Amino acid sequence: MAERETSRDIDQAASDWAARLDRGPLTPNEATAFEAWCAGDPRRKGALLRAQALSVMSESAQALGPDFDPAAFEAPKPTPPGASRRKLLSWGGGAVLSATLVALGLNIPSAGAVIRTGRGEIRLVPLGDGSTVLLNTSSSIRVREGADARVVSLIEGEAYFSVARDPRPFIVEVDGRRLRTGQAGFRVRKLAGKPVDVLVDRGEVDLRTPDPAASASAALLPANSRLVLDESGRPQPIAPEIVTRELAWREGRLAFEGETLAEAAEAFARYSDIRIEIRDPALAREPVTGLFAANDPVGFSRATARVFDARMEQRGDRVVLTRDAAPR
Repeated sequence: MAERETSRDIDQAASDWAARLDRGPLTPNEATAFEAWCAGDPRRKGALLRAQALSVMSESAQALGPDFDPAAFEAPKPTPPGASRRKLLSWGGGAVLSATLVALGLNIPSAGAVIRTGRGEIRLVPLGDGSTVLLNTSSSIRVREGADARVVSLIEGEAYFSVARDPRPFIVEVDGRRLRTGQAGFRVRKLAGKPVDVLVDRGEVDLRTPDPAASASAALLPANSRLVLDESGRPQPIAPEIVTRELAWREGRLAFEGETLAEAAEAFARYSDIRIEIRDPALAREPVTGLFAANDPVGFSRATARVFDARMEQRGDRVVLTRDAAPR
């Protein structure tokens, strides 16, 4: 009689499978082994979900670029003589804090359920097939699983889909389009007033329109590619470090690499009720580089004021940044 697996054995195997799934599509032999493993002890799927959740939470920002040094973001540092403003801002973000993460109450949603996050909340949603959806701030999805397909509709906001292999296709519906895959990791973003933005981290995603005859609108997105779903949008290859910056929100962070201060303030507005107002147009155009806690607009503003010789004043739920005109 075979010995029953211990919880430690199951957790170790789950960690191994989570790491293997994260590296890309399984080979046919691996897929068979994975399906057999999942179909065994009923504790295994829950262990896999925990392993995938911990993997999402612990991914580092080491791919932000070849010169990225995580220690530079841990605490404010003195200003070295002669350092550039672009470099200084990467030192001035203060401690990197995580946004609120409601992730590990691993309850699988019922069919047709709508799952939402509030402002500043990040939530990991496990699905019955072993896939997961990580919801960003102020986002909502509807989940439907059937005999023929696994379907998630992105109603609004932003979500990262980590799709486990399954005989049924995994479909994400957004703005009348369907993103289809067998196994992949990809982000879909739908914000008010902006076109839908799809970024593929690993695997392949097939974009389909409701009209099968509209083949010109179909596209295959490989790993490290991006597609903005506007009238002229086509898949574009992007560097892995850009992918990592775009997905920094999964750890409650915002990563900037040359965006203007005004664009950074708009990004922070998604995560907090505190608004950053920039009174000086020239200051609003200053480029920002660095990694910051998404739920700390005050800390970001303080760093900005220090780096760009500006003044910061907090007035209730507003942070006002101003700068004197340059001396003549």
